[in-house]
Amino acid sequence: MTSHTTLAGPGQQPGEPDEPDSSGGLQAGLKNRHLSMIAIGGVIGAGLFVGSGAGIAAAGPAILLSYALVGLMVVFVMRMLGEMAVARPSSGSFSAYADQALGRWAGFSIGWLYWFFWVVVLAVEATAGAKILESWIPGVPQWAWALIVMVVLTATNLVSVGSYGEFEFWFAGIKVVAIGAFVVVGLLAVFGLLPGTDNAGSGLSHLTDTGGFFPEGPGAILTGVLMVVFSFMGSEIVTLAAGESEDPRRAVSKATNSVIWRIAIFYLGSIFVVLTLLPWNDPSIVEDGSYVAALNVIGIPHAGQVMDVIVLTAVLSCLNSGLYTASRMAFSLGQRGDAPKAFAKVNKRGVPRAAILSSVVFGFVAVFFNYQWPDTVFAFLLNSSGAVALFVWLVICFTQLRMRGIILRESPEKLVVRMWFFPYLTWATIAMISFVLVYMLTDDAGREQVLLSLLVAALVVGVSLVREARGRKAKAAAPGE
Repeated sequence: MTSHTTLAGPGQQPGEPDEPDSSGGLQAGLKNRHLSMIAIGGVIGAGLFVGSGAGIAAAGPAILLSYALVGLMVVFVMRMLGEMAVARPSSGSFSAYADQALGRWAGFSIGWLYWFFWVVVLAVEATAGAKILESWIPGVPQWAWALIVMVVLTATNLVSVGSYGEFEFWFAGIKVVAIGAFVVVGLLAVFGLLPGTDNAGSGLSHLTDTGGFFPEGPGAILTGVLMVVFSFMGSEIVTLAAGESEDPRRAVSKATNSVIWRIAIFYLGSIFVVLTLLPWNDPSIVEDGSYVAALNVIGIPHAGQVMDVIVLTAVLSCLNSGLYTASRMAFSLGQRGDAPKAFAKVNKRGVPRAAILSSVVFGFVAVFFNYQWPDTVFAFLLNSSGAVALFVWLVICFTQLRMRGIILRESPEKLVVRMWFFPYLTWATIAMISFVLVYMLTDDAGREQVLLSLLVAALVVGVSLVREARGRKAKAAAPGE
């Protein structure tokens, strides 16, 4: 990671050059087209396709405001992260920056929590993909499909970072094309410009003709926020991947600047199409899924099967990126002495094999828990990682408050991307995220996620503080100190 004498990390000697290799042995195997598609596809998770129906049912057309609020929050967080990542590209991203700006305890804690989040996601996505594949080929049991999917994507990640990038390029490409086509075709149908459609062209009437724009009251916007916030997780992946690209600063800068239109088109655009094609309280939105319901209204044949293919692609993309992200965070933690040293070792192809295998092993164990004890052990894992996304965003905000001063003091010429209206928008984002966390405590499902996630976070922070205390004690007791 980029560092000065004042920020010398584990194993780095004072007086080292200003620009040590941020990848630490990782190879620059990701091309610009890979990074561009990872940036675009990173904000499109399976949750957008699968979970949006429940949000629409809970808030009605006002769910658009829920998506807009969360989208705005993500835009601000990505701008802050982009500011730091352009100045100091690192495979540890926000964990490495927290280490420098807030202290070793912060980098250790948020790094391990983020790793934990993604290895649990591996199990969720592997199971979701297995259900779709089993419905196509019922002769193969669901657990076998989950195993096959995990093995294939593990092998892809083990070959080289380029193979990960290539798979993600095509997975994300399919998602992007699918949503883009959905928005264009849907808007044509909404305004009666699509020939041969079953939809007569309702215009914007469905936004208000069933109980108004706020059928469940303005408070439902906040309920909607809780339901959609986690479908945005993953937008920060590009800042980790940038460490293995040919031009990390350009890649991160481009991704940060484009996050606004990506969220506007893929989230707000597609949900807007659903809400204008059929009434928000149409039972098919929940029963079939919002996108399938919209495609059926338009008259697209085999809409369910088409969407299954797209959702499977989104699942595989999320699995692929989840494994990559977890392994690179483990690699960075190993580099900084916060994880076993083996995690920081790379093979001749620049792949951190131990970091990948350790992440996938935990993912396999979580898949087993999902089949063996879905309502106890796996439910605990799921809930205890549920609020980690918000913790990560909070840490990014607090880190940027400190990191801005460090960058200005040590290398002001690298402050190419700047957070708007600093520090006011940073503090406003902190307030927004904190409000969401507090509001989650008023919701039954949200309360369990926040409390269990806080419990796990407290345990990880406790471990970090104990390690630091032991390190100081050992240093003080060492001869010559």
